[in-house]
Formats: sequence, structure tokens, C-alpha cells
Amino acid sequence: MGLCPAASRFTRKAKYLLLLALCLCVLAWISTLSDGVLKEAELVPTPPPPPPANDGGRKDAVLEALKELDSTETEPEQTNTEEEEEQEEKEKEEKVIEEVQPPKASCPEKSPLLRGAVKLLFESSLTLAQVQEQNGEVIKGQYEPADCTARQSVAILIPHRNREKHLLYLLYHLHPFLQRQQLHYAIYVIHQAGEAKFNRAKLLNVGYLEALKDFNWDCFIFHDVDLVPENDQNLYRCEDQPKHLVVGRNSTGYRVQLQGMKIIRPPAKIGRYTMVFHKRDSGNEVNKDRMRLLGRATKMWKKDGLNSCTYQTLTVERPLLYINVTVDIGKPHSAL
Repeated sequence: MGLCPAASRFTRKAKYLLLLALCLCVLAWISTLSDGVLKEAELVPTPPPPPPANDGGRKDAVLEALKELDSTETEPEQTNTEEEEEQEEKEKEEKVIEEVQPPKASCPEKSPLLRGAVKLLFESSLTLAQVQEQNGEVIKGQYEPADCTARQSVAILIPHRNREKHLLYLLYHLHPFLQRQQLHYAIYVIHQAGEAKFNRAKLLNVGYLEALKDFNWDCFIFHDVDLVPENDQNLYRCEDQPKHLVVGRNSTGYRVQLQGMKIIRPPAKIGRYTMVFHKRDSGNEVNKDRMRLLGRATKMWKKDGLNSCTYQTLTVERPLLYINVTVDIGKPHSAL
């Protein structure tokens, strides 16, 4: 009986030791198992990417096309930016120039460049190149003073056909003549095409209409190609009444008088012109119906003129010294 409690304690301790050993074995097994899983996980290689689909080449081509499209779209933006920057710089420069250079004053009422009567020369050896060289500031038939603002803008209208030498002489003298008067001007040569009878009056109407397409001119000068002014104090400017520049010659005054206006003229010593001699050629004969037409002026002047001017413009050319307008004015109407 005395030995039973001791045996019982011994048995209980053995159970505890056995249980402890089992627990240690389980822990060791779990530790071994987790290490193995981790090692296997470390040894598992990363799976390779899936093989490309059958349309992979097409996708690559699409991507490349998109890249090229993006690059082409960005290039114009860069170009526009550069252009805008250049435009801004140009505007800044122009603004600085405007600030530095004040606006031009009006030209004086009487030009200090006037010489009065000058000797006219008509050299047979004169060439168009010589006239151009002497008028380098004339651009496409127009001129403006460089140091002041002209008081008037004037269109010179010259009816023309088969008078090339006369035109050359006139341009040689008329350009410096007008420049000394400090005018803004343009010279229009209205050339009649074809072989129909030369119609000076209608060509002047045509020139008036054509010149207004370029500029709102203050004044119009109707000028014969064979008349050259001698005195630059004969001002090619308009006043409140029509002016007849050639003293002693008045073939168009009847219309002016019917309008209730008066004709003003310069003094005789100033309104002098030299006529370049020429013979009448075919198509430029004296109009046998002239006096009959003048007799009907009081009845026809409101109906026949700019409001009835029909023509066809063939060419408009702009060489250095003048604007050349070539027109077909059709056949003249028979006198009524």
C-alpha cells in the first residue's frame, strides 16, 4: 500500500514526459514542413509570358503608326509656335519703330521742290530703262513722298494706242514733275485693243472705273499722251471746281457747264504744254460725227457716260512706271 502513491506519481511523470516529447516532435515536424514549402516556393521559376497571339504583328504595326501620328501632330504645333514667336518679335520691332519714328506730318501747302518752268528734252535715244533708273521710288506705277504725307491722292488717266514713244517721253517728264509737287499718285495707261476707231472719251471713263478698284482717289487727271507739262507750278490737284490744266484748249467743257459748275484754269504762263508731233494713223481719224454729237449733249449727257460704259478688261499689268490696263471697248455706236 505504501508503494502505490509513489508508483502513481512515477506513472504521471512519465505521461507528462511522453506528452512533452510528442509535442516537441510535432513542432519539429511542422518546422520541417514549412521550410520545405518555402524552399519549394523559392525554387519555383517565374512562369514565362504567354506566347503572342496570331495578330501580334498587326498590333505592333498599329502601335508604330500611332507613334508616327503623334509625332506628325506635334510637329505643326512646334512650327506654329515658332511662327507665332517670330510674328510677336516682328510686332514688337514695328512697335518700337513707331515709337521711335513719329507719324509723318502733312506735306506743305506749297512744295519747296517746285522749280517753275523747265526745259523739256525729247532725245530720240531715250530708253525705258533710263526712265526706270531715274524713278527708283516709283513702285508699280505709284509714288508717295518719303518725308511727308501727301495732301491729295491723284490718279493720272492716259488713253493710249500706238503711241509708245510719246508715252516714253511723257513718263520721263511727268514722274519728276509730280514728285516735285509731293503728291501720292498713280499713272494709269488705258490701252484700247483692236482696230476699231480710237475712243478717247470712253477710255477715260474706263480708266476712272478701273482706278477706283485700286484706291479711293481724291482727284482724277485726264491726260493726253502727247501733251507734256512745262511748269510744275501747274498743280495736279483738285479744287472745289473742275480745273482745265491746258490753257486755251477746252474740248470737254460743255458737260461741266451743264452741271452748273465753272471751269478754273491756271495762269497762261503756268498752264503751258508742249505737244509731241505725230501724224494721224489708221483708226485715229477725225470723228466726222463729232459736231453732231456735241449738238445732242444737252439731251444725252445724263444717259451716256459712266452709267452706260460697257467694256471688257483683257489684262491689267503693273510694270515699274505705270499701270497698264488693256480693254476691249467694242464697236462705237452710230451717231443719232
